[in-house]
Amino acid sequence: QVQLVESGGGSVQAGGSLRLSCEASIDTYGSYCMAWFRQAPGKERAGVAVYTRGGDTGYADSVKGRFAISQDRAKKMLYLQINSLKPEDTAMYYCAAKPGYCSTRAPYQYEYRYWGQGTQVTVSS
Repeated sequence: QVQLVESGGGSVQAGGSLRLSCEASIDTYGSYCMAWFRQAPGKERAGVAVYTRGGDTGYADSVKGRFAISQDRAKKMLYLQINSLKPEDTAMYYCAAKPGYCSTRAPYQYEYRYWGQGTQVTVSS
């Protein structure tokens, strides 16, 4: 059984930073692709970053240079460092996992089987 629990969201001013965390309960964590998605009110859930089984990372064009995905495999933790926050980054952020292969393109929600409950990020101008 896979469980994902996000934390680290909050309310920040534009220009600030946050680090989101995702604790994964996965027996074979190293065989999974891990990703971060976000969903703003009234919008579709969009992939922002991916961490492949091989240790490669990929980002949506809209967040390149500001977001950084990382993980600690020993602790089964996934992270998303968000810098230079903008009001348009306001969204619920979700951690997701899928077994097997994934590329470094921005992830699609339909490819991911397991989801956390989300953590809210609110950026004020």
